[in-house]
Amino acid sequence: MTHGKPWTHDELMLAMNLYCKLPFGQLRHGNPLIIEVAQKLGRTPSSLSMKLCNLASLDPYHQARGIKGLSGASRADREAWNEFTANWEQYGVASEERLQQLLGHDVELVKPSASEKSKSKHLLAIKHPPIKPSGPTEKVLSVKTRLGQQFFRQSVLASYNSCCCITGNPVPELLIASHILPWGEYPEQRLNPRNGLCLAQTQDAAFDKGLITLDENYRLVLSPYLREYLPNDSLTRNFLDYEGKQIMMPEKFPPDAEFMQTHREEVFLHS
Repeated sequence: MTHGKPWTHDELMLAMNLYCKLPFGQLRHGNPLIIEVAQKLGRTPSSLSMKLCNLASLDPYHQARGIKGLSGASRADREAWNEFTANWEQYGVASEERLQQLLGHDVELVKPSASEKSKSKHLLAIKHPPIKPSGPTEKVLSVKTRLGQQFFRQSVLASYNSCCCITGNPVPELLIASHILPWGEYPEQRLNPRNGLCLAQTQDAAFDKGLITLDENYRLVLSPYLREYLPNDSLTRNFLDYEGKQIMMPEKFPPDAEFMQTHREEVFLHS
C-alpha cells in the first residue's frame, strides 16, 4: 500500500459515492466494501475510512447537529463535496459507473423494489429524445438510468437506515426511494438524496399521488380526498395513526424544505 499520496479527483468522486450510500455508522475501516475499494485503490481501509469521515465533516446537516467528524478535510475535499452536490445527475451516475468498473461487479447494497424497476423503465421511455445515429445507444441510456436509480435508492435508504420514515417498516423489498419533486419534471434533482424519502410501498403511492404530504415541521398531513374513505381500519393503520407525527428524520440528507413546499403546493390534493 502507498501511504500519504494525494487523492485524485477520481478517487474523491468514488469517496463521495460511498459517503452517500453508506449509513453514518458504517464508515469504519472494517466495513467489507471499504476494505475492497481501498485495496483496489492501493490505499489502506483506514485511509479511506478517514476520508469518508472528513467528507462527513463537510456535510451541512452534520455541522448543524454538532457532529464534526474528523477535522482534516482538505481544500480538495471541499471542492469535491461542492462539485458533487451541485451536479447530482452527472456525478451520481458517473461515480456509480466508476465504482463498478473499479470492483468488476455491481454493488447492490439494497435490492430495488419491483415498483422502482418499473419506474426506471418508464423514466427511460419518457425522458430521452429519439436517438440519433451519432448519439448514445439505447443500451447505454438504459445502463445509465439503472445506475442513477441505484445510486439514488442506496443513498436515500442509507440515510434512513433502511426504514420507512413514516411507519418504520424495515423490509427492503417493501421500501421505495420516493421522489419529493416529481422525477419526470425535475431531472436535475432526480438523483439528489435530499429530494428523497424512504417510504413503504403504500405510503410511497399515497405521497406520489398527493394523498399525503409533510408540513413545515415534517409532520404527516392527510388530504381531504383520503379522509373521504375514513373510517377504515386499513387507512387508520397506514395513515391516520401517524397523522400529525414527525417522520423519522434521516442521519444525513434531510428532505429539502423548498422541495417539500413544492410538493404541498403542486402535488398534494387540497380538496
